[in-house]
Amino acid sequence: MLRELGQGSFGMVYEGIGHDIVEGQPTIRCAIKTVNEHATDRERSEFLNEASVMKAFNTHHVVRLLGVVSQGQPVLVIMELMAFGDLKSYLRSHRPDVSDDPTIQPPTLKRILQMAIEIADGMAYLSAKKFVHRDLAARNCMVAEDLTVKIGDFGMTRDIYETDYYRKGTKGLLPVRWMAPESLKDGVFTSFSDVWSYGVVLWEMATLASQPYQGLSNDQVLRYVIEGGVMERPENCPDKLYELMRQCWQHKTTLRPPFMELVSQLLTDISSNFAQVSFYHSTAGQEVRTQYAITMAPTSDDPSTPLRMTHDIEDFSLGGSDEDEGELDQEEEDNTPVPPTQLNPHYHSMSATQSQPSKMGNGSAVTTPTAPNGWISNNGSGAAAPANPTILMKTTEC
Repeated sequence: MLRELGQGSFGMVYEGIGHDIVEGQPTIRCAIKTVNEHATDRERSEFLNEASVMKAFNTHHVVRLLGVVSQGQPVLVIMELMAFGDLKSYLRSHRPDVSDDPTIQPPTLKRILQMAIEIADGMAYLSAKKFVHRDLAARNCMVAEDLTVKIGDFGMTRDIYETDYYRKGTKGLLPVRWMAPESLKDGVFTSFSDVWSYGVVLWEMATLASQPYQGLSNDQVLRYVIEGGVMERPENCPDKLYELMRQCWQHKTTLRPPFMELVSQLLTDISSNFAQVSFYHSTAGQEVRTQYAITMAPTSDDPSTPLRMTHDIEDFSLGGSDEDEGELDQEEEDNTPVPPTQLNPHYHSMSATQSQPSKMGNGSAVTTPTAPNGWISNNGSGAAAPANPTILMKTTEC
């Protein structure tokens, strides 16, 4: 083990060196998840169950499980190392007001679209495997050393971003700001509810990880979404990106595009390496594409356009400001803290549904503090949002 990466929900997570655990690689850098020596039998079982779920995954855009050491103490789970951590932290670290380092610049539109297609491809794989994620968010996507984005985490996001989850009374924890209306109202989780969450991830990328529905309380978000509300387009967000968001935020689930179709809409002007590693271009992916009869969609945005950040951060706050978020935190600080072990692990929260949707037996809301900001295209052009019977959340200037 080389160094600590952070505290996970079950124990410490380390960076280490694995020997002869990947064919053709004598040594490999990896993430090593451990279980606290004081963990209960149930917690140990959940820890190993997460690994059991992950071992079924074998695709480039989902973080790989490399091995499990179940004999002796502590039990270890060996995972692919994602050098830049979670996508939420990565996006926030590239805001212009975070660092004086001139080499750290906001991502270009081309990089954002590359990340978007990689996430969609990983989710298309999980959907084809009949897995429902239920917690897709930037905090649960990981960034590799070559900037490839993959679905997965080291089990740390529940602690680092605990305020993204909210408990009401004795009910469980769910990330309301990323949830589809049918999930909020009826507790139904399907691949189509994952698509809704993907739209929120696109919004996070467009704003460099601002808080969704900023300025609204948890209960207000829940009511707003159930009643047909969606977030407004971030100012000067490229046409293509917001069009994808609106497709994902259709309140009728069958109108939302499957992940394979989302991949097809992002194929133009991406890395040539994508075709070699993607699920979309694999034999299994081609079979899924045949089912949907997917065709490529044209794009009107120039992916080489550099992105610039606004220094007027309030331009990107949706109905609120940093002060609003402080008020939200103050409103909720009396809630009983939630032990990390009561949060669903990232992969353990997936359910291997076959023909029936996943149902939740509880309800919750979430909040997360953030400093609002976002990138905008130099192009600055914006197309009108597609017409549908939804409510747009208006941007207010403070």
